[in-house]
This record gives sequence, structure tokens and C-alpha cells, in this order.
Amino acid sequence: MRTENGLRRALERGETVFGASCATFSPTVIEVMGELGLDYVWLDLEHGGPSPYDSTALEELTRAAEAADIDLLIRLPAPDPPLIRKVLDAGVRTILLPRIETADELRPAVEAAYFAYDDDVGDRGVGVGRSGRWAGYVDSFIGGEDEEILVGTMIENERAVENIEEILAVPQLGFAFVGPADLAMSMSGGDPLAKHPERVQTAVDRTLEACLDAGVPIGRIRNSVEEARAAVDAGYQIVRIGGDVSSVRAVLGDRLAGVDRDLG
Repeated sequence: MRTENGLRRALERGETVFGASCATFSPTVIEVMGELGLDYVWLDLEHGGPSPYDSTALEELTRAAEAADIDLLIRLPAPDPPLIRKVLDAGVRTILLPRIETADELRPAVEAAYFAYDDDVGDRGVGVGRSGRWAGYVDSFIGGEDEEILVGTMIENERAVENIEEILAVPQLGFAFVGPADLAMSMSGGDPLAKHPERVQTAVDRTLEACLDAGVPIGRIRNSVEEARAAVDAGYQIVRIGGDVSSVRAVLGDRLAGVDRDLG
């Protein structure tokens, strides 16, 4: 069983990591992404996939990732401590917390991921699960697990941007990920078509600057080579460069449009 969180190690070394989303939640696709050489697979349990409380489903996904030597980055549907503990016990090592607006909301969620937290006892419980190789309480697991956990937070609304410095100061926060689409929604004033591109860009820029100043790795989605390169040059360390469904649509859609449907 793979035990090292390669994503965390790479960020600690100051490297940039590249990943893609897997909206199909297919173990086969996860293996393919690992074989391609991507650093991580983004699984969005906030908007799709199996129930995050289904440990059996999560165990199969983590096995596929380990087989292909790739890390999973799983966005949860809520920063709920019981959910966080259950997902980590299933063998997940990197989680992303949505809908955070303040440091007070974030801190208990991060604390739930660790046995030791902020020079005190954390809020993670000890159980028999895949993360501990089904052994339960083992000193070597308790002593080493905290070094492999990576917890991030989405920055996806105006209030989070207003509180960005306090959010980034939460102990043991591993990274932030900016969500421009939801930022735009939070600025819409009840009109989902009001995008406010300049205000969104200002919020994104402020978030990036705050993360760089605080030494907290930051990520975002960039779906072209040029955009990805620009993001890396700007200081983003976590870059999502596409996904399985969008790739199928782009590649097969272009091919279908380019052939004569009347042939044969």
C-alpha cells in the first residue's frame, strides 16, 4: 500500500503539481491519468459521485490511485468533521473543503483531520480503517499519519476573500484553491448572469497575493497550455488542466465534426 502523500511532498519542496478531474469516478480513468504522469486526480464529491460516507466506494478509488502511483484530491460536500474523519479513514490523504467564509469555520474542519493539532491534541479519532491498514491503534500509524495529510480550502465567495489573511493563518492549512465561477456567483446580487469580471479578477488577484505572502500553496483551473504556463509563472503551485468528460467531448466532438457522416 502506498503511504506517502506525494502531493504534499511536492508542495513542500515548492514544486508545481498538475492534475485533472475525473467526473466519471472511474477507477480505470484514474489509472490512465496516473499512467499519463499527472500528479493528482480531482474528485468532486460536492457536485457528483458516490456518497462521501460510502467507505467502500472510496476504498476502490484509492486502490486505483495507488496502483497508478497518483494522488487523489477530493473535494468534500461540506467542512463537516465527522465526514472528514470517515473519508480519511477510507485511505484518502488530500481533502478540499468548500464553502468556507471565515477562519472560525475552517479551524474545526482542519483540526478534525489531525491527531495532533496546533501543539495540542487534534480531533481525529482512531479506528480500524484502510488508512491504518486495518490495524486500528498502532503507534507507527498515529505517529506518521499527520505527516501525510493535506487539507485545503476553497476561496469561492466574497466573504472568504475579505477574510483571506485570517483563513490562511489557520494552523496546518495545506493549500487554498480559488474558484472564480463561484466568486462570480457570490457577486451577482441575485442575478446569476451578472458575472462582474473585473471584480472577480480583483478578488482572484488578492487571494493569490495573500497566499504568496503567507507561504500557502494556491491552485486554480487552467484549461489551456498557455493559461497553465501563465498560472505557474504567477505563482500557482496546483494547476488543474482539464478532465475526463471535457476531454472526451473535445476530442471525439472534433473528430465527429470532421468526418463525413454520409460515408458508408
